[in-house]
Amino acid sequence: MKYKVLLQKTEEGYSVSCPELPGCWSQGETDQEALQNIREAIQEYLAVIEEMI
Repeated sequence: MKYKVLLQKTEEGYSVSCPELPGCWSQGETDQEALQNIREAIQEYLAVIEEMI
């Protein structure tokens, strides 16, 4: 499954969030690092949701 993410440049690097998954966000020094981190955050977020079902 694919999710849209919002990537924003900040003073510290990049911030990234997934609007479809409330509270799911991450960051990174580079855009590529931030995108990799949000992939992992989404996987962890979905794993927690699955455990709750």
